[in-house]
Amino acid sequence: MTAPQLRPYHPEDQAAVYRICLETGDSGQDASRLYGDPALLGHVYAGPYITHQPDLAFVLEDDRDVAGYILGVLDTAAFEQLLDRTWWPDLRRRYPVPAALPGERTPDERLHALIHTPRTTPAEITARFPSHLHIDLLPRVQGGGQGRRLMTTLLQALRERGSTGVHLGVGGRNTRAIAFYRHLGFQTLQETPTSLILGLDLTT
Repeated sequence: MTAPQLRPYHPEDQAAVYRICLETGDSGQDASRLYGDPALLGHVYAGPYITHQPDLAFVLEDDRDVAGYILGVLDTAAFEQLLDRTWWPDLRRRYPVPAALPGERTPDERLHALIHTPRTTPAEITARFPSHLHIDLLPRVQGGGQGRRLMTTLLQALRERGSTGVHLGVGGRNTRAIAFYRHLGFQTLQETPTSLILGLDLTT
């Protein structure tokens, strides 16, 4: 087996990116069993990036298929405003607000609700760490420095575009990912009982 190739995202990679998003969507584990609509996670956590900032999307491709990706955004605040105008409206028409109470919603319904009220990043974070990223790798390409290769490529691209800092969100149960980010120098910016926001200064 040859080493995975790291390359820019191509439009024909969309299906693979959506698949990886689902197969890593349960704190790094396969979330396929949790969702009735297999495209939902991709619509929320991958589609906006490969549609609106494809120049900051990179994939790992091995002998079988695309097996990992990293997706970045240069200006988070502007990106969130753009999605409110161009990305969420169509999804809101397709996925109505769930009637069930929050504590009684299925995983699909929780994402339907998120589509109607997407999270926004606090200004105190975007002021210092204006960019953000998502990275996901299937188990077969984890280890061996592949995650670091993706991170190094995106961080360099962000620096070249003038970014002063980058942040990311991670589930509190995803201890392996948290350790990986900390090893790269990310620091905790915000913490809740279920998740963290980590940040990295890109000026040093």
